[in-house]
Amino acid sequence: MRAVGQRRSEETGGSYLCNMATEADGPLKRVLVPILLSEKCYDQLFVQWDLLHVPCLKILLSKGLGLGIVAGSLLVKLPQVLKILGAKSAEGLSLQSVMLELVALTGTMVYSIINKFPFSSWGEALFLMLQTVTICFLVLHYRGQTVKGVAFLAGYALVLLVLLSPLTPMAVITLLQASNVPSVVAGKLLQAATNYHNGHTGQLSAITVFLLFGGSLARIFTSIQETGDPLMAGTFVVSSLCNGLIAAQLLLYWNAKAPHKKKE
Repeated sequence: MRAVGQRRSEETGGSYLCNMATEADGPLKRVLVPILLSEKCYDQLFVQWDLLHVPCLKILLSKGLGLGIVAGSLLVKLPQVLKILGAKSAEGLSLQSVMLELVALTGTMVYSIINKFPFSSWGEALFLMLQTVTICFLVLHYRGQTVKGVAFLAGYALVLLVLLSPLTPMAVITLLQASNVPSVVAGKLLQAATNYHNGHTGQLSAITVFLLFGGSLARIFTSIQETGDPLMAGTFVVSSLCNGLIAAQLLLYWNAKAPHKKKE
């Protein structure tokens, strides 16, 4: 009788622990599925506890990195915007470089939307685009060309609407994405040349530059994993090299300051 009672006690305890695990499993599953994992991968990792299942781990890492980059992109260029506003100057920033970066971001965003890629694989392009448009306007504004800045905003919005409409052939969208590589290279080289010519980095934000460098490196992995598109992955490889060049210049000119303009 004692053995039977002990067995029943163990069964009850096991059932209780199982119920506890199931209750704890519910919130975790709602968080991870389907945002970060498929149900199959969730069961593999957190029900069967096969934590060395490489394909599912790669999916989890890729989705997590992707969403982290998207979330971080909300603030990536904010330090740059604040630095311009605080100084009331866009000295040291190349307008051509900023506009070429905007072309690259627009290409990535439109290409990804049309191809229906997961938002976690390109979402930062949307937020970086909005911040880059703001920087373009501020550069024009502080050069005394506010009217031109407003016209630029209206023109860009119109171009974006046309690109996302059925009026634009897929071949044009693909060509726009393919042009990202020369756009990124030309844009960053223009900024690098401006830095070299000035002997300092002016109002360029170190936080923004290093965040862009880290984000583009991470995007190489996530674009391969989530889209399998060589055009997307290649763009981020080139972007990482170019962002690395600007980051290296920031370190080189760290203690160099822009000369103050003499008052007449």
